[in-house]
Amino acid sequence: MATASPPLLRRLALLLNSRIRANHLLAASYSASSHQTAAAATTETPTPAEPEAVSMTDTCVRRLKELHTKEPSAEGNMLRLSVEAGGCSGFQYTFSLDDKKNADDRVFEKNGVKLVVDNVSYDFVKGSTVDYVEELIRSAFVVSTNPSAVGGCSCKSSFMVK
Repeated sequence: MATASPPLLRRLALLLNSRIRANHLLAASYSASSHQTAAAATTETPTPAEPEAVSMTDTCVRRLKELHTKEPSAEGNMLRLSVEAGGCSGFQYTFSLDDKKNADDRVFEKNGVKLVVDNVSYDFVKGSTVDYVEELIRSAFVVSTNPSAVGGCSCKSSFMVK
């Protein structure tokens, strides 16, 4: 018995291929606009009074200073905040310690501790606040407030964009 429609796997492959192409085009157009913005913008540290600065809570600063004193090799490391596609809400925050500053990074400083955000991720976290939370099941850096997010999961590691 012959059918007029292609097999299910073929239809899924075509659908996935078109979605990947659409995402690639979207990412390419976003990347091009980010590069134009990056060329026009300076990477100087905004003052905390600026509404689009990414700020750190006192708890976050205290924890980073603790890490610097406990690990001599971590001295001078900056907290890097990045946004990646994924997570249960569409985008997820990732944190790491980094000793390098890239040309397109924005650096935010409080009490001698530095937070670094790349230019693409910055568009997703403008005006956000980074905190350090200690709970029974985990201790982690989190983005406690993000004006660009309309929702997210309860673990505060993923979010949806407005």
